[in-house]
Amino acid sequence: MSKQNPTDRRYSRDHEWTKDEGAGMVLIGITDYAQEMLTDIVFVELPEIGKKVAKGESMAVVESVKSVSDIYAPVSGEVIAINSKLEEDPALINQDAFGEGWIVRMRVSDTAELASLIDAATYDLLISEEKH
Repeated sequence: MSKQNPTDRRYSRDHEWTKDEGAGMVLIGITDYAQEMLTDIVFVELPEIGKKVAKGESMAVVESVKSVSDIYAPVSGEVIAINSKLEEDPALINQDAFGEGWIVRMRVSDTAELASLIDAATYDLLISEEKH
């Protein structure tokens, strides 16, 4: 059963979350629902620090026992940090998708894009529709 989606984040329809850290910085990961659908994550291909990505562009890859999935940038910007713990322990995403399992920290190039993401209540509706 999915955990509750934190209300301090914004969500993409592709199941990524962003947490605004202020000063144009966001933390990005995949939702608990997404990790649940992927099942056991065995490998994460992280982007290079300094990589610039456009909103909707693939920025990382998550491999599970079931499939390989692209992680799309929910906003445009530059990767300024990666969660290198995932290289040793990709299952952190399964264990704590909204915490220790974060994927990248990004400097957002257009903060207006954050407004295009959905809030937790809207995301909850989206996944409840997907489940039916």
